[in-house]
Amino acid sequence: MFTGGQSYVSAPPAFSADGRLLLVCTGRTVSVFSASTCMLVSELEGHEGDVTAVVLAPSPAGAAAAKLARYCWTAGLDGALIYWDFAAAELVRKVQVGLPVHSMAIPNITRGSKGVDIYTPFAFVSVEDTSKPSNETKALRGQLKIVDLTKGREVGSLLAETRKPEKIVASSSGEFLGIPNKTKLHVWRIPLKDFKPDKIRKIKLHHTKKLNTLAFHPSERIVAGGDVTGRISIWRGFGNAKFSGSHGARSNEDEDRNDVRGNSDADSCTTWHWHSGGVKFLKFSTDGAYLFSGGMEGVIVVWQLDTGKRRYKPRLGSPLLSFVDSPDSSIACVSCMNNQVHLLKMPNMEVMRSIAGIKLPISSLSLDGCYRGLYGFDYSNKLVAVPTEDYCIQFYDLFENTEVSEVQVCERNFQPVDDITMYISLVSLSIDGNFMCTVDVKLPEEELGGLITLKFWNQGSRAGEYFLSTVIYEPHSDAGISAIAFRPGKNMAVSTSLGGNFKVWVQSMLSQPSDEKEQSGWRCQSVGSYRNKPMTAATFSSDGSVLAVAAESVITLWDPDNNALVGVIAEALSPITKLSFVGTSQFLMSISQSSKPQVAVWNVPNLSMQWSYSLFAEAACCSSSGSEFAVLGLLSCPDGGTLAEQDGVILLFDAENLKPVSSWSVKKARGGSVAFLKGDSSLDANTKDMIDGEASLLVYINGSHEYVIFDPRSNEELHIGKSAHRNIQTEELAPIGYASIFGELPKLESKKDVPEIPFIPSERPWETIFNGSSHVLPPLTKLCPAFLASLLEKRPVANE
Repeated sequence: MFTGGQSYVSAPPAFSADGRLLLVCTGRTVSVFSASTCMLVSELEGHEGDVTAVVLAPSPAGAAAAKLARYCWTAGLDGALIYWDFAAAELVRKVQVGLPVHSMAIPNITRGSKGVDIYTPFAFVSVEDTSKPSNETKALRGQLKIVDLTKGREVGSLLAETRKPEKIVASSSGEFLGIPNKTKLHVWRIPLKDFKPDKIRKIKLHHTKKLNTLAFHPSERIVAGGDVTGRISIWRGFGNAKFSGSHGARSNEDEDRNDVRGNSDADSCTTWHWHSGGVKFLKFSTDGAYLFSGGMEGVIVVWQLDTGKRRYKPRLGSPLLSFVDSPDSSIACVSCMNNQVHLLKMPNMEVMRSIAGIKLPISSLSLDGCYRGLYGFDYSNKLVAVPTEDYCIQFYDLFENTEVSEVQVCERNFQPVDDITMYISLVSLSIDGNFMCTVDVKLPEEELGGLITLKFWNQGSRAGEYFLSTVIYEPHSDAGISAIAFRPGKNMAVSTSLGGNFKVWVQSMLSQPSDEKEQSGWRCQSVGSYRNKPMTAATFSSDGSVLAVAAESVITLWDPDNNALVGVIAEALSPITKLSFVGTSQFLMSISQSSKPQVAVWNVPNLSMQWSYSLFAEAACCSSSGSEFAVLGLLSCPDGGTLAEQDGVILLFDAENLKPVSSWSVKKARGGSVAFLKGDSSLDANTKDMIDGEASLLVYINGSHEYVIFDPRSNEELHIGKSAHRNIQTEELAPIGYASIFGELPKLESKKDVPEIPFIPSERPWETIFNGSSHVLPPLTKLCPAFLASLLEKRPVANE
């Protein structure tokens, strides 16, 4: 079993102390990447839930700093805090909190013992109280707690309770902690020496809009907050009144303050506004002279703190989520909503390298019919094609868990807007991967200007590379396209329309002058219909001799070459949304996704139904040979919803028998898909199931685009988390010194026939120590002691 497709941007990453490694939260693991190559170095596996935070262990001054530079703490939704030696990928210690942890901060706290300050780790965690009902809007499910990591228990009382768990932000020194809570910033001052929970002091800074994020200045009492409208508020001199006194007494300086809302404990408050949407991150530069901000526009804005002047890093192609600087001031990283982490060369913010994961679902196209199980599979190259928010098709290698390429379908710049004006509705690939077909839809504005475009693509020189061949505007007049299918073994495709017809497309060579290469294009060969019913699905048989088209609930069989109707199969309970021939068998599988869901198997020679289930199927797939198919079904609750944990099931059938061969419970089934793939010998050498001499594996992709590849005949449970097979590269250290400038010196092998020069120490070494050719001198380990000893004056030691 192999899993992949985890999100790289669910939590902010962290750089190692030397800046050579980047620790990224990826599902239930922490992936360690090389900052110089962006290659995976190792993985930290130990959490039973998604990892939500990774924090480097604070490095105290002294000899222990070098040892602690290789350790980190992680927190997860399983309620565990784990201490890691990430350089060796070893779990050192685990502390149980008992509640899902959503955020964590670990200040550099010390306690005095016998006159010596000893580093004592305390974790400030933002947890979710699952005992309180989630359907009540006023329930305080978020809690801020303190955990003694040395003793493994909670200390003190709750610092705060919020509607939901909030993100904790710590200052670079660890002296201040803060969280955004609706229209307020809660800021705590932490006593770093002789820490006691009752010595913690708290203030609130007021704002007029809901706050998303905050950041502390590295050296001054300045805090910045970003709200949902795009405004940035900067409070200067915060806490001078309450934090200045040892017992929290207010000082006389608290009386005169200007431009501070709600009598906040701050000297002044300044507001900046450039972002059109909510601010997602704020980060001060190391020297505190600049403030970085980012949001939905996909632009990093650099503000000069003293003057308010700004400059920009645009065209990052996706909304931004977090910004992390490195101990190496020349490198920083930014996390994007499209599941990419860009490494930036500072201060110009040039993108040097990127860590690209599978593109996440398009949240704005979650409506039924717009974006539901929209995947294409390149079975020969084991790739999945995923539509992206910026009108591209991403090709992702399922076995290597890496991005292969991106194909731009619509030549439009990505603009983050609330109203969707265009989306990719269909993507289909031929079995051999030589052709791809896409359908993009431009929505009308005030019932005017809608457009449906059908595009055919030819494969390039490598897998995942496609170039545009033919563009067809309004292929079915103004009716929408419901399905696309390619004919195996021939350059033919069929498109079905809700307008009541289907069209057969063939590739033809375009004649060119003798000095130019031939070009290919696609044209319509024939048009068919059945009683003017909407055509909802289509598929070809494994040998391509039969075309099956669903006319609502009726299955029609056609000769694709002559476009002649050869048979009609009995009606299903409701309109059919997917058709597929079951391998090389005589059976045809159909699914219906209306109010009367159905999964049915049809006997084609007899033109009759073999068997059926009343099951709501999200997706289905058939093996390329044999008589097996898999169905991804949704488990419904009595109120019409779906279960939160195991909300779906994968059923493996043999077409002749209505009893499932195997079944697996899965999570996040809505919006997911399943597909059969040819096995990879490097993945599992013990796979016993063979189809035509090749191992057959099943891939399940859930609604979050996480996936698992497994042997359908194994009895193991499906868990999207632990990796069983990853392409991990050993880290190559960057060259230093002479090698970084001139390169490595060639290694010369010594000749065996050259006798070794014997070394005989002389009584007067200073006279002969440097005589002779340089290549016959003794090594420095023998030269230096003799030379230094010759410079010392020897005195006799008197016997007592």
